[in-house]
Amino acid sequence: MVEPADEAPLLFWAEGPAVSLPQAEPERGGWSLAPGGGAAWGGPGELPRGPEAEADQIVAVFVVTFDPRSGNMVEWCLPQDIDLEGVEFKSMASGSHKVQSDFIYFRKGLCFGLACFENMPVESELERGARMKSVGILSPSYTLLYRYMHFLENQVRHQLEMPGHYSHLEAFYDDKKGVLPAGKGTSSSQPPVHWLPSIHRYMYPEMKITHPAGCMSQFIKFFGEQIFILWKFALLRKRILIFSPPPVGVVCYRVYCCCCLANVSLPGIGGTVPESKPFFYVNVADIEMLETEVSYVACTTEKIFEEKRDLYDVYVDNQNVKTHHEHLQPLLKINSADKEKYQRLNDQRQMLMYSQEVEEDCSSCEEDLFILFFMEQNNRIFQTLMEVSASQDKTLTADHARGMGLDPQGDRSFLMDLLEVYGIDVMLVIDNPCCT
Repeated sequence: MVEPADEAPLLFWAEGPAVSLPQAEPERGGWSLAPGGGAAWGGPGELPRGPEAEADQIVAVFVVTFDPRSGNMVEWCLPQDIDLEGVEFKSMASGSHKVQSDFIYFRKGLCFGLACFENMPVESELERGARMKSVGILSPSYTLLYRYMHFLENQVRHQLEMPGHYSHLEAFYDDKKGVLPAGKGTSSSQPPVHWLPSIHRYMYPEMKITHPAGCMSQFIKFFGEQIFILWKFALLRKRILIFSPPPVGVVCYRVYCCCCLANVSLPGIGGTVPESKPFFYVNVADIEMLETEVSYVACTTEKIFEEKRDLYDVYVDNQNVKTHHEHLQPLLKINSADKEKYQRLNDQRQMLMYSQEVEEDCSSCEEDLFILFFMEQNNRIFQTLMEVSASQDKTLTADHARGMGLDPQGDRSFLMDLLEVYGIDVMLVIDNPCCT
């Protein structure tokens, strides 16, 4: 079986027979992360929506160019009066001149953006031998942005070869445009944003998706056992910043996957904790906004962020996960329970691959496996904690910890932080290592 490259494009097309969405069961629906932080079905009787069921909501289309004299600038956009301040830097990441092409997810106010970048050599002294542009779109939701990856890739090439010809982009916007409700412009930050989309469990076989909601396999293979370090920080709603030089597209995948590690489907969990927000790509222009956030996951290509420790709790440089907070240091150590969970995850993945290749069972995919693995792990932890908190003595023992898939000693600090963050009234009684 050929493994997908880490830089896999967002969309692969494959032939296959059409399938019907299964009928909804009375009390089931589609998973989504509720504003309170817990994952829940979209609602009783609601069908999980396939990509075609969601309306197009493109609120802006734009072209960004690099001018040798003026730097990054918005060359053209529709609608012409939309606020795109800062998009010229978000859609052309710092250091992009070192790569030939890239794609970037980002947040702009209440909207999310996707831009495709390309760098084309030209014989022009005025342009210093290189013409660089990005073509992008904005939407209130990032779950559909992957649909337009191929179009944006084609359009950025078109803009490089025929600058100033915008008829295709005009027609695209006219066909796909959506209107933000009154008072919800791209610069506002007051109305709630539903950060994590429904998990699309029923995808059509003609469309194999590896957009940010379909990249857990590559994510976990990249970090290995350290995935469980990130998992703990994500559950604790820490501010996680991932640094990587360009290309930044695959790093945007990691931002989303990090947030997915914290899904919980139990009712009443996480109502008082901050949301796990995927901000995707950020740069120095976002510093003021990040200063006000208590929980987020983002990525950057700008090394200067590492020095600004007040902006993050966890800093990820390539595969090196670190924190400057002394009380979080114990969470950086991989313990025996983490190793067991990682082995179990790999065993399940091997079983899935066997069923797909030998038994030709394509009803499940790695995306479902990984999402469900962490959701079930999280549910087990919170179910146990809630049962103990409802008991008479409210005592959490080493046996409870082992039953939750945790290391009684190695995860003691994590458990204490978890109880505090989620406001669970439990007394932690774990024997000292020297006494066990």
